[in-house]
Amino acid sequence: MVSTSKRPPVHPVRWQAPPVDPLPAFPSAQLALIRVPGGEPEDVVVDAEGCLWMGALDGSIVRLPAGGGPEVVANTGGRPLGLAVARNGRLLICDSPKGLLALDTTTGEIDTLVDSVGGRRLQFCSNVTETADGTVYFTESTSGFTVADYVGAILEARGDGRLHRLDPDGTVTCVVDGLYFANGVTPTADGSALVLAETQGRRLSKYWLTGPHRGSVTPLAVNLPAMPDNLSTGSDGRIWCAMVTPANPLADRLAAGPPVVRKVIWRLPKPLQPKPAPVVWVVAFDPDTGDAVAGLHTTHPSFSMVTCAVEAHGRLWMGSIAAPYLGYVELAATAL
Repeated sequence: MVSTSKRPPVHPVRWQAPPVDPLPAFPSAQLALIRVPGGEPEDVVVDAEGCLWMGALDGSIVRLPAGGGPEVVANTGGRPLGLAVARNGRLLICDSPKGLLALDTTTGEIDTLVDSVGGRRLQFCSNVTETADGTVYFTESTSGFTVADYVGAILEARGDGRLHRLDPDGTVTCVVDGLYFANGVTPTADGSALVLAETQGRRLSKYWLTGPHRGSVTPLAVNLPAMPDNLSTGSDGRIWCAMVTPANPLADRLAAGPPVVRKVIWRLPKPLQPKPAPVVWVVAFDPDTGDAVAGLHTTHPSFSMVTCAVEAHGRLWMGSIAAPYLGYVELAATAL
């Protein structure tokens, strides 16, 4: 049996998963794949020159120029997760367990912006965005685990996720806590709010930056039939959401049951633990109503567990934590 002695302990609690509401039937489409050095590009962003940037499983930061092939620019020494292009052209990188980093895309030099919050190590920085005034917001999926042990956070079923604000003077403030595996974050096109994804909570919410709701959180899309991951804002303001895997009724029953059962599951070797269902699923939501307005739902023998979706060059680009590829479809193919 594979040793599990190095895993951190889990402390599960009983938790009632949200119900599941259906989404529209989305089209299938012909999926094209590009192999990524280092494998499993968890997030993909596009810069002002139209280059795609992604972080690979082996720590590589990879650039894909328009019309060119992928090239490794740097390596974080950890696991790059969510990315964002800052106003000054640097690439913001959420890395587990390194923290929040910034890459000079010209020199390849990496600086650490945040490696601790509230006196503890930031070991699962998940996604990041920058607003027009230079304020950086980033999510922390959990304080108890790194990405290598993310299943432990899901088994615990604790609202241990957070949204943090990094001010230009370096001050870090937690602005939202109690999130169930905080993940993607992206601004609305008008800058009035941030949209947040809770992977385990299976919902999207808005954290308001302006207006009468400023500083509060309101629901946008709830009771999702899958687990949302990274988010991006489309050219027409729609919010693209990667659905990494469908909701699992068995996992929901386990969450509501005796915690000791999940402790036993955690002790199993990883190959024997439950596996996410393989699917290619992305949805675009209206930023005001939360209605699904476009999407893609299919399967592919070499690509699944989509973790991001971003528009560029008339295509929708997708990353994955289950395949060594960057996938894409024609954007027009996602119309309902």
